[in-house]
Amino acid sequence: MIFKDMTLGIVWTSNYYLLVAVALMVLSFIPLIRKFEAKKLEAKEIVIIAILAAIAAVSRIPFAALPSVQPTSFVIIMTGIVFGRETGFLVGIVSAFVSNIFLGQGPWTPWQMFAWGLMGFTAGYFQKKNWFNSSPKLLIFGFVWGFIFGWIMNLWFLVGFISPFSWKGLLTAYLASFYFDLAHGISNVFFLKVFAHKWEKMLQRIKRKYGLFIKN
Repeated sequence: MIFKDMTLGIVWTSNYYLLVAVALMVLSFIPLIRKFEAKKLEAKEIVIIAILAAIAAVSRIPFAALPSVQPTSFVIIMTGIVFGRETGFLVGIVSAFVSNIFLGQGPWTPWQMFAWGLMGFTAGYFQKKNWFNSSPKLLIFGFVWGFIFGWIMNLWFLVGFISPFSWKGLLTAYLASFYFDLAHGISNVFFLKVFAHKWEKMLQRIKRKYGLFIKN
């Protein structure tokens, strides 16, 4: 118990807490990436993953001037729904990294990769559970994830800038991000409401035509 308390003290009070946080984010990717690599993918399947990740990344750039309006989230959610959890996760982390090549890399990048990867994974998970059998449920999912994404990014802010940790700092950070998270949630609802049906039909057609991921 004493060793545990000392370890936590070193992590949260030393100058290495941000490095530790980034390392934990990267390590959290490994199990899912290893599971994905265990599948014997064909070249055409790798190509479609790369294309979807590129679309998700590029779609973020024109909206960079509009805080928290993220068509990237829409592409990642639809990828998870049509192609499954692991594909949604991989497209999420790749699109975050690639888009930040243009918008700026930093210690926030692993947190964005984790958040968008988890978004794609959960979209595929709930689709497998047949949760998206009605449009309102999909819209609720997109709206809620606007807040979850912001909450994950708030953790990066707290770890990187709030020292020592305080509940007041935590509350301030989450209150300050409310309108940005709300904008993200509303934009998710908009893109899903307007484009989800067309995108799903298009991606399903591609999936059937080329036999993508059907064996999985």
